[in-house]
Amino acid sequence: MKAPLTHYLQFTDFSAEDYAYLFDRARIIKQRFKNYEKYQPLADRTLALIFEKASTRTRVSFETGMYQMGGSVVHLTSGDSQFGRDEPFEDSARVISRMVDLVMIRTFEQTKLQAFAAHSRVPVINGLTNEYHPCQIMADLFTWLEHRAPLGLRGHDLGALRGKTVAWVGDGNNMATTWLQAADLLGFTLHVSSPVGYEVNPALAGLKNADCYRLFADPRDACRGAHLVTTDVWTSMGYEAENAARRDAFANWRVDAAMMALAAPDALFMHCLPAHRGEEVTAEVIDGPQSVVWDEAENRMHVQKALMEFLLLGRIGA
Repeated sequence: MKAPLTHYLQFTDFSAEDYAYLFDRARIIKQRFKNYEKYQPLADRTLALIFEKASTRTRVSFETGMYQMGGSVVHLTSGDSQFGRDEPFEDSARVISRMVDLVMIRTFEQTKLQAFAAHSRVPVINGLTNEYHPCQIMADLFTWLEHRAPLGLRGHDLGALRGKTVAWVGDGNNMATTWLQAADLLGFTLHVSSPVGYEVNPALAGLKNADCYRLFADPRDACRGAHLVTTDVWTSMGYEAENAARRDAFANWRVDAAMMALAAPDALFMHCLPAHRGEEVTAEVIDGPQSVVWDEAENRMHVQKALMEFLLLGRIGA
């Protein structure tokens, strides 16, 4: 069984119906994992992991997930492949996609990912680019549903997200842009608060409904009534030269207990990790009772297993 060639390069590549299916599959696959049930639908399939940006969670979640699903993994970095020797991504795509069944790329510019996908014979997954981080937002949404949406006949109710509010506090980076896409597609509202000069770019998200987000100068106002508060490091990978300036600019954008107190009483806190306690979030919050960051990190593996199954086999039972 083989699914039609589909890439996952940004969150908007899938529909709300697709996500409802994927979250249901992730729930089932995770439960099998917790029950120590062997499930290996991707036996004899090979995943190529290409890293131009280093990673802990992306590598472990994809590599472990693929092994658990019965497949094998090839790991490539700029230092041990032709990627570091200026071979065009298009040529690498033509070669690698003849030898593997699936490719995950974690790189800098989205254009490089798009160039690879355009010349690939197999599905390509965005493991992170400067512009988007769709796999992380999938994990975040699945975690939110696990904690706050009731189970129905088809798993967690995606409609439970409609009308809810997510507060994004910090850099208007790839995470913020992807949260915008998710809000637009799934019907919740994103409150965004960033320092001047570090705002999110709505045009990059390609929004269809401009009412899906609101901008706030004061991060405390963004958190008022929010059902989920989330943030990221002040200095993302590739911007280390700006570290000192960013520390000054983001000093008032630290998620602390006072900010969480302004959110809804049952609000959750998320962070895609790694976290710098005392910078973008206090230890009291990230290690506190409202934090679900460890579930969020684990769920990267489960949603990505569902994603790989979907890209390679299509809808199970369809």
